Amino acid sequence: MECTTPTFSILAPMKGISDYISDVSTAEFEQEVLLKSREVPVLVDFWAEWCGPCKTLSPLLERMTDDGAGSFLLAKVDVDANQELSAQFGVQSIPTVVAIVNGKEVSRFSGALPEASIQTFIDSVMPSELDLMVEEARSNLIAGDVAAAEHILKQALDMQSDHQEAGTSLAALLIDKGDTEGAMIVLGKLVPDSEVDRLQGAARLRDAAGTDISVLEDAVHANPDDHESQLALARALGAKGEYEPALDRMLSIVRGGGEGKENARLAMVDIFGVLGPEHPLTATYRRQLASALY
Repeated sequence: MECTTPTFSILAPMKGISDYISDVSTAEFEQEVLLKSREVPVLVDFWAEWCGPCKTLSPLLERMTDDGAGSFLLAKVDVDANQELSAQFGVQSIPTVVAIVNGKEVSRFSGALPEASIQTFIDSVMPSELDLMVEEARSNLIAGDVAAAEHILKQALDMQSDHQEAGTSLAALLIDKGDTEGAMIVLGKLVPDSEVDRLQGAARLRDAAGTDISVLEDAVHANPDDHESQLALARALGAKGEYEPALDRMLSIVRGGGEGKENARLAMVDIFGVLGPEHPLTATYRRQLASALY
């Protein structure tokens, strides 16, 4: 592993670990970094005792972390003692600093940068005013104050209509309330991703929640070849959480071909999105759907 050459003179010796700074091993990483990063950003400093530039950067990072007074945390990882963790993050040279927010890497830099550049890096990963509003809304939801949460999220989206976290949080809240039309409008303004897809699928399923299943079953029994009735029944079952029988009916429509095939395929994808890619039903029926299509 390379050691990046420092670009300026070595600072004072490293300080002791403070309330905001900790030495972290591979075993502690999930608890001390990933979980804590859901509260505040965590900077992970990959370093080694033999690395000269690390002795330049580390004291500076530690002082800036203490000055931040808990607005972000610093986790120090000795690459020699934690080679698996270093490999996991693809650390090729040290020092390397990785910013973790909400359990995910959002940015990194390598080398002993000057203080102004480090401050710019820190500022770039700190939560914005809108991010803080989303966190406040989520706290209200946890406390059971749905009205306050909805009000705050709508305020955030008035300021930035495509704010991803505010949009998905409000859409989820609206779906729970049964306002699927409002949720779809909010989601339509966001960048498509897996969470947006999941919520759109959940909204479409929720639309079928009020349908009388017994009426739909009568319609299907009266005309088993009516794919529209079959799909309506399947969607209603999915809306009630009866995912396996819903997927069975949808798959049968896909295998039968005809006009209902594409709508049934899309309905299955909606359920896959709600269940998530790791759910056993998703894996099983995705394979069967692929076989039916190809």
